[in-house]
Amino acid sequence: MAGGFGKRLKPLTTIINKHLLPVYNKPMFFYSLTLLELSGIDSVLLITDSAYVEMYKKVINHGYKGKIKIYFKVQEQPNGIADCFRLSKDFLKYENKFILLLGDNFFYGRDIHNMINKELFFEDKKSVVLLSPVKNPGNYGIANLNNKNSLEKIIEKPKKSKSNLAVTGLYIYHKSVFEISEKIKKSRRGELEISSINNLLIKNKSLRFILLGRGTTWFDMGSYSDLFNASEFVKIMEDRQGLEIGSPSNIKINTITN
Repeated sequence: MAGGFGKRLKPLTTIINKHLLPVYNKPMFFYSLTLLELSGIDSVLLITDSAYVEMYKKVINHGYKGKIKIYFKVQEQPNGIADCFRLSKDFLKYENKFILLLGDNFFYGRDIHNMINKELFFEDKKSVVLLSPVKNPGNYGIANLNNKNSLEKIIEKPKKSKSNLAVTGLYIYHKSVFEISEKIKKSRRGELEISSINNLLIKNKSLRFILLGRGTTWFDMGSYSDLFNASEFVKIMEDRQGLEIGSPSNIKINTITN
């Protein structure tokens, strides 16, 4: 998903799509493409506003070094994250499981690629959310767990919370989510909320979670502060390791298929 208004990044996002903004030395969405490619994904449907499709194509053709196949789907109105199921149904009709990745989320770590690949090939009918502890739960969708350490409910930006486990912007869904997505209605802010989907899955006992450990770094790059922190992280890691982040061209892809 690479749509939305990018309200927290105005005034820049009044003239450019948020996911085209630079994170250190690359466009933001290059890091998403690289994460997927290094996790064994070979095809991506990039959903964005019609005004930016040609710009995305130009940037990809002149800068992205990977081999992943990229297709485009226009979202005419920013109807919320869960609108992706309507838009991608035909594209994913032959897939048993698939990834939904929000383009402003940054993931980095040794284990994240194998974990994603393993979950995609795991033969069950459950979907998966990735959770990460945060200092400021009021800024995120927060997962509450019950006394059996199972998902109880996901609450969007709670004023008070008994949990600090944020739902990150990477989801692995079973194809049954398409039927469930037809049952939700727009929220008070006029959007189809991804938390509404996930809470229905919890109710049906069809959603489980993976807690990201200390070996995986996650940034939500929706604000100027987060954008700066992600850029600084990339710079530090590239300077220290001498490896380019956000480019799969010189990194071996190691996947798990069973």
